[in-house]
Amino acid sequence: MPLMTDAVHIWRAAAGDYHVEWEASHPDTRVSVEPLGSAGGVSAHYEETEARARFIGLPVGNRHYFRLSDQHGNEVVASERKLGMQGTPNFRDFGGYRTADGRQVKWGYLYRSGQLSGLTEQDLALLASLELDLICDFRREDEQQASPSRLPETRPPQVVSLPITPGSNRAALAPGGLNLGGTQTMFDFMVDINRDFVESQTDTYARMFREILAKPDARFLVHCAAGKDRTGFAAALMLLVLGVPVEQVMKDYMLTRRFYHPQDEVARLRVKYGLEGVAEEAVLPMLEVHEAYLARALAAIEEYGEVDHYLADKLGIGSAEREELRRRYLA
Repeated sequence: MPLMTDAVHIWRAAAGDYHVEWEASHPDTRVSVEPLGSAGGVSAHYEETEARARFIGLPVGNRHYFRLSDQHGNEVVASERKLGMQGTPNFRDFGGYRTADGRQVKWGYLYRSGQLSGLTEQDLALLASLELDLICDFRREDEQQASPSRLPETRPPQVVSLPITPGSNRAALAPGGLNLGGTQTMFDFMVDINRDFVESQTDTYARMFREILAKPDARFLVHCAAGKDRTGFAAALMLLVLGVPVEQVMKDYMLTRRFYHPQDEVARLRVKYGLEGVAEEAVLPMLEVHEAYLARALAAIEEYGEVDHYLADKLGIGSAEREELRRRYLA
């Protein structure tokens, strides 16, 4: 039984090792993996009891593609979903997904991440190799000033500031304003923020689309501080415009759980929002991702009727804009 073409996952560790995982519809399926265009010096290790492989020795200054094939003639060519950035762990390509009509979102055009202030020199070289045209920064102005982005000196992308502070939560997001009374209260607060993206941030997300459309065939990055909430909704909107099924959109959103570790960020968040005296379990929902968060945003979109109605009426993405984006970013 064959390799499942939509269940291949590739990511690069910060040290440079590549990890490849796959799924097959039968445990006896034999899968081979090879990096494309690689010279000598690359070694591969297959896990005998798991459908995974690890590659060591690939050059760190650029991206790599891999061919997976099984004994039935099925083949998948895919690139790394999480790039090996040392200074921002949640830097991902959100291309490669299949649309409802069987097309595929192109690799190498759509990226999402957390803040770029901690990029290393190796990260900057990798970022330069992506040849980005545009960066949309959803961080508030004070966040941008406190942690300015590091960008390549040669051919730096245009940076557009699109600050988002959920309108109904401005007081809560001020320092000292997030002591909301426990884990469930913080969880509910995050659910409400995602509703707010749909109802109160339409001007900002509409501008995101305008900025992308203004640059022909732009390679772009959307990011905020952690790369999960403001950015997660932005990526979800783009994938919906391109025709990716909602189930796959949610899977992309939930990948943050694999690459972003909330416990590592608790101390930073406490200082940022004046939460020094708040228990860790009450802080964690703000650093986590849950299906309920994005599901609340999607439910709010459904209140407008069809998704296309919301995209057209609130974000300015009518049939002409939608077809242009699909022309650019679908293969």
